[in-house]
Amino acid sequence: MVIHKPAGLLSQSDETGDPDILTWGKAYLARKFNKPGNVFLGLMHRLDRPVSGAMVLARTSKAAARLTAQFKNRTVEKRYLAVVEGSLKGSGNFQDHLLKDGRKVRVVPASHPKGKEARLSWRSLACDGKTTLVEVELHTGRPHQIRIQFASRGHTLVGDLRYDAQTTFDGKNLALHSYLLGIEHPTKKEPMKWLVSPPETWKGFHDKALDDLFGLF
Repeated sequence: MVIHKPAGLLSQSDETGDPDILTWGKAYLARKFNKPGNVFLGLMHRLDRPVSGAMVLARTSKAAARLTAQFKNRTVEKRYLAVVEGSLKGSGNFQDHLLKDGRKVRVVPASHPKGKEARLSWRSLACDGKTTLVEVELHTGRPHQIRIQFASRGHTLVGDLRYDAQTTFDGKNLALHSYLLGIEHPTKKEPMKWLVSPPETWKGFHDKALDDLFGLF
C-alpha cells in the first residue's frame, strides 16, 4: 500500500499517543476488507513527523520481507524536494558520518565508533537569493539525514527549528517532501514508481520551478 503522508502525522505511534500512519493504515484495511482481529501492515521506512510525501507499507509478511531486502540492498529509489536557506547552485554529493544524540543528530568524524555513514546527492532547481529549491536523492537512510547534512553546511531546511532555521514555514512542519518513490513490486517483480506533488503549504516557495518539474511527468 502506497500513501501520501501528510506533514504533521507520525509514521509510527510514540509516547504522545498522537495519530500515526501505521495505526490508521490497519484501521483502513480492516474497514475496507472487513477483516476481524489484528490486521498485518509492515512499516518499511519512516518519514519524520514534519515531513510529507510518499510511503510504502507492506500488506503481507512476504511483501514485507522482500521490500525489506530492497531497502537493505539500496535498490529503492527515493527522491525528495527540500527548500533550504541560502543560495546553492549546480549539484553535488554529501558524505558524512552521523550520530543520533538525543532528539538531534550531529556530524562526527569518520573515526567515531558509533558514527554511521550517510550519503546523498543533490541538485539545485531554483534559487531566489534567500532560499534554494533542491532535489535530493538518498543513498543511505539515516535519521534526520537530509536535515542535518544540509544544516551542517549552513543550509538549514526552511522551517526546521530543531536545527536552528531562521526562515519560517507553516509554524510546525518543514519544507521537506518525499516526491518520488520507486520499488520493484514484491510479487509481480515489476518496477513501480509514484510521484506526489508537495502540499498547499509549499505555495510561495519556488512555485514556477515546482510547476515546471511536475509538468515533465
